[in-house]
Amino acid sequence: MIQRFKKTDGKRFIYSSYAKLLESWGVRTEELDIETSYGKTHVILAGDRENPPLLLFHGVGDNSALMWIYNIQELAEHFFVIAIDTMGGPGKSEPNEMYFKRFDQAVWIDEIIQAFSLTKINIAGVSNGSYLASYYTIKNPGKVNKIVCMAGGITLNRMRMLVVFMPEALFPNEQSTRKLLRKLCAPGSDVLEKNEELMLHWNYLLKYFNNRVMMVHKYVKFKDEELSILQEKALFLIGRYDKLIHYPKSLSRLEKYRMNFKIVENAGHGINHEQPELVNREMVRFLV
Repeated sequence: MIQRFKKTDGKRFIYSSYAKLLESWGVRTEELDIETSYGKTHVILAGDRENPPLLLFHGVGDNSALMWIYNIQELAEHFFVIAIDTMGGPGKSEPNEMYFKRFDQAVWIDEIIQAFSLTKINIAGVSNGSYLASYYTIKNPGKVNKIVCMAGGITLNRMRMLVVFMPEALFPNEQSTRKLLRKLCAPGSDVLEKNEELMLHWNYLLKYFNNRVMMVHKYVKFKDEELSILQEKALFLIGRYDKLIHYPKSLSRLEKYRMNFKIVENAGHGINHEQPELVNREMVRFLV
C-alpha cells in the first residue's frame, strides 16, 4: 500500500500538532475510530447527541482539527457534530487494502452514518468536502436534509487547482507555505498565518503528506437530473477571491442550474477561516 506520510517522523509531527489544534477548539470533544470497509475512519464528536446531526468534511490536503477550528463552537451549540477525517487524507483515518482497490465514497459515508444509527443527516464540507456532500446527497437524497458547500461548486477543473498550488506545493518550507496560503486567501488576509500552531500544522501537511493517497478518490460530473436534487437541499458559499471556484464558467453553471449560492466578500478558498462568523451564521440559518 502507498504510505500516507513521506516520513515516520512526519506522521508523529502531524498527529502531535493535530492534538494541540483540537485542544484549542474550546468545546468538549470525543474522538472515535469507526471500522469501515475501507479502514478505520477517525471522527471528532462535539455537541449534544439530541441535536440534529451534522457531518463535516474537510478538503484534500488538510484534516478536521485544522478545518473547523473557527467554526466548531457555534456549530456545537446547534448540532450533534461529527467531523470526519477523510479516508486517504492527512488526518487520523487509516485506509486499508480495500481502500486502494475499490473505494466507494457513498458506501464509506453510509457506513459512518450507520455506525451512529442515524436516519437523516445534514452535511457541510469545504472544497473536496463540498464535493463529498454533493455526491452523497445525489446518491442518497432521502437520507439528507440539507447541505452547505463551501469553496466548492458543481464544475470540476483540476487544471485550476494545479495552477494555484504550484510551484509552492512542490517545494514545501515555511516561506512557500505562507506564499501558498496567501494565494488561497483574499488580498491582505493573514488569518491562516497569524495562528502559529495552525501555520505549523499547514507546513507539516505540505512537507510530509503524500497526496498520491487521495488520488484513489474518483470524481464524476453530475448529470442534469442529478443536479436538480441539489436545488432545494444545497447552499453554496463562495469567496469573492476564490481562485478555484470564483470564475465565470463555474458561476454561470451554478446560475444555469438555479443553485442557491452566495458570494462572500473578503474571502478566498479559506472562506470558513477568513469569514467564520458570517459562514457560521449562514450555516445555522440554512440548516436549522
